[in-house]
Amino acid sequence: MAWLLVVVAGLLETGFAVCLKLSHGFTRLWPTVAFCIFALGSFGLLTLSLKKLDVGPAYAVWTGIGAAGTAIYGMIFLDDLVSTLKIISISLVIMGVIGLQLSGSSH
Repeated sequence: MAWLLVVVAGLLETGFAVCLKLSHGFTRLWPTVAFCIFALGSFGLLTLSLKKLDVGPAYAVWTGIGAAGTAIYGMIFLDDLVSTLKIISISLVIMGVIGLQLSGSSH
């Protein structure tokens, strides 16, 4: 259950990163509001998961999901540059996240 919280928190991290861009420096109301909601949700779920998980693997999985998710979202929806090296690098991040998730222990 704690790993599920980390995964959802990582997805919410993708949401807050995208909303941060869409807020244009917090000058647009609704993306700024969405950023706050996603950030609070993400940090809140990560905090809950850390009651059961080691901080290193949990934090790495959280940031990996957020980074990979944000990069993928940007390429699909925000016209970010798509390159073979970027796709390979994102794949490596995802493989690292899976490895860390599998290595995580609970207390």
